[in-house]
Amino acid sequence: MRFTDWLKPGIKVKRWIVFAFFGILLIAFGLNELVTRQLYNWYYKAFYILLNVTGVFVIYVSVTEGMKSIIALINKGYLKFSLDSRKLENLIYEKRLLVKGPKIVVIGGGTGLSTMLRGLKYYTSNITAIVTVADDGGGSGDLREDLGILPPGDIRNCILALADTEPLMDELLQYRFKDGRLKNQSFGNLFLAAMDGISENFEDAVQKMSSVLAVTGKVLPVTLENMILKAKLKNGNLVTGESNIPKEAQAQNSPIDRIFIEPEDAKALKDAVEAIKDADAVVLGPGSLYTSVMPNLMVKDIANALRKSDAIKIYISNIMTQPGETDGYMVSDHIKAIFKHVGHGTVDYVIANDGDIDEELKQKYMNEKSTLVKLDEKVLDKLNVKVVKSNLVKVRKDLIRHDSEKLSAMLIETIMDKKLFYDRKKIIEYFYLSERLKQNNKKN
Repeated sequence: MRFTDWLKPGIKVKRWIVFAFFGILLIAFGLNELVTRQLYNWYYKAFYILLNVTGVFVIYVSVTEGMKSIIALINKGYLKFSLDSRKLENLIYEKRLLVKGPKIVVIGGGTGLSTMLRGLKYYTSNITAIVTVADDGGGSGDLREDLGILPPGDIRNCILALADTEPLMDELLQYRFKDGRLKNQSFGNLFLAAMDGISENFEDAVQKMSSVLAVTGKVLPVTLENMILKAKLKNGNLVTGESNIPKEAQAQNSPIDRIFIEPEDAKALKDAVEAIKDADAVVLGPGSLYTSVMPNLMVKDIANALRKSDAIKIYISNIMTQPGETDGYMVSDHIKAIFKHVGHGTVDYVIANDGDIDEELKQKYMNEKSTLVKLDEKVLDKLNVKVVKSNLVKVRKDLIRHDSEKLSAMLIETIMDKKLFYDRKKIIEYFYLSERLKQNNKKN
């Protein structure tokens, strides 16, 4: 950056230099009067002492805000400043600061959550995934019924997403048997079920499996109790079972009004509650609103911790509506549903898709009664929820999914700009993440 560039308006550095110079003048004038004119009575002395204190405060504000402006210029690329990522990691380790990034808690379930975790672990190892145990369908439901264990499917996917394993091991744990009594059952589910058999409880089994697979961060079931999901439809009927809720909502042509869990006073894991309290950011989703994200928030300890947390709270909106759950929903309807169940102030930011899809794929989804979730920023603004938007669509085998790399980068940028930027203790982490984002952009 040339010297003449510093003179251009909008840099937001010159004003703080002038302000600091003003503070120095206040201190110099105050000290001079106190030293050279000692005959002043105590009213005058108090005044000049106040000038000195004001000068110190002015300099403090100038330095703090000036540093923020310079950091912003570095992050936007106007100033050339590069840190060696390996050296920086060593420095973070030696100083016993947070390793590889901010403390992030993700809450949800389903394949969307595990997909996002694969991208997120590139930026931080301080990840805690709090996963729903309300699933009662598929292989997980069979194991839940046969062995009386909590459903392992979503937890298995999150463990594998955060694991440091060879591709062959990942493929093995995701393998589903095609014949016999184990047909459609995942080997990873059986592995976790076997681990549960030699452990004190399901939490211990999850931690042992995580240790075996060298998981980055933590994966925690939201509760160890046998949680059953229930829903009240708009027509007043009650539906029991996570897998039955969207089916019955469609069959009865009645949307979901409210969901519940049984038992109502299910206890959350202590580690899950503590993670939310200590988090820099809490991320809700991505996943099915009523059957993946919301069941976790129905555990009272989790909802209370979320309301009290100083972390920034981010909701990741679905790209497409889900038949039987969010038919006709816009982004604001997702937020309204969360506020209705948990209370206002539990979402600060929403990450939403503003991209489009081709007409052929759009028609395919319309045949399945699914459409793009519309972004209604004016309503969100009234709800006091800020929007972070981008084209997040990624098509895989004619299926629309979130682009996990872009989504993770957006999450990290939001956490950097809205949380770490204002915490001087996190300055090393801020530069570390900035460097990682630059490296990631070069790869893409």
